[in-house]
Amino acid sequence: MGWKTLDEMDFAGKTALVRVDINVPFENGQVSDFTRIDAVLPTIRDISAAGGKVVLMAHFGRPKGQPNPEMSLAQVRPALEARLGQPVAFAEDCIGGPAKKAVGAMEPGDVLLLENTRFHAGEEKNDPMMAASLAALGNVYVNDAFSAAHRAHASTEGIAKLLPSCAGRLMAAELQALDAALGNPQRPVVAVVGGAKVSTKLDLLSNLITKVDALVIGGGMANTFLAAQGKDVGKSLCEHDLAETARAIIAKAEEIGCRLVLPVDLVVAREFKAHAPHEVVTDCPPDAMILDAGPASVAQIIDIFKGSRTLIWNGPLGAFELEPFDTATNAAAKAAAELTRDGTLVSVAGGGDTVAALNRAGAAGDFTYISTAGGAFLEWMEGKVLPGVAALEA
Repeated sequence: MGWKTLDEMDFAGKTALVRVDINVPFENGQVSDFTRIDAVLPTIRDISAAGGKVVLMAHFGRPKGQPNPEMSLAQVRPALEARLGQPVAFAEDCIGGPAKKAVGAMEPGDVLLLENTRFHAGEEKNDPMMAASLAALGNVYVNDAFSAAHRAHASTEGIAKLLPSCAGRLMAAELQALDAALGNPQRPVVAVVGGAKVSTKLDLLSNLITKVDALVIGGGMANTFLAAQGKDVGKSLCEHDLAETARAIIAKAEEIGCRLVLPVDLVVAREFKAHAPHEVVTDCPPDAMILDAGPASVAQIIDIFKGSRTLIWNGPLGAFELEPFDTATNAAAKAAAELTRDGTLVSVAGGGDTVAALNRAGAAGDFTYISTAGGAFLEWMEGKVLPGVAALEA
């Protein structure tokens, strides 16, 4: 790993510019989920305890380069103060006079939140002047926003080239977990890729078959592969136009020795709704739709988990939001959690639907690491360079 951590930096008397992701959901004017705020507290506290001045940079919503009161980070400040347990000052701009004045008023250990970086068009354009204006506010740059690391923005990439830089606690934990999963994993490695469409995960599948020993395909994606093999999928969600692509992936996996695992039995129904009448079949009737993998498929997946040392998971195995079509996802997730608890499996999962599915299954807490970074996690799984990470390694 070519990047530094907080432990390798001297923060005493320094002003640390810390990129965080506190783009949190709101309901009735209140923060409704504190996950992202809580995740960055260790970095803030450690820098503050080391005698550093903590200046937080973040985006909120999509203001498209223009100030927008509805997307002001001022409304996140009370929740940040409450979770942190100390006052947080606020600057009405992230660069220029208001920012300089607010930073100038800080004492060692203080915390300051700058206004939304995306109120300036230069942020998303990675404008060198914007990066320089941010860098002028401090002495050290800390990136603790892995979820924004796939964006080459002024506050994630440009600034890292101008100041001594390191990864925050959250970023470091994420990068270590990902390295353990794909960079330098314990083998055999199995990946579970589910979700609705093959078209959204072509890069992911193409990269994974070169990196893992077994690839389990579930959800609507599996239907496309089954259809490509000449099997009837009835009225199921299926991208028939990608049959040739699916066959090419199957052939490539066979050529390089990656075991491609598709459902061997199916749970089908005539309606897409919770508790719809359903049955387990090996061939989908023409008037039915596949909504989950069957028990034999689940047994096969769990058996593969038991023979593996590392698991990477992205996407559910069925229509997990509808009972009982969450059965396969829940059973596989609980098995992975149990193997992780027993110390025989390193399990890393990520992606919005994945996190929701693992939480529903009550398995999330036992996974080795769960990434809340949607786009960045997916691009990492696709084998793409993440600008925010690459800039720390420079």
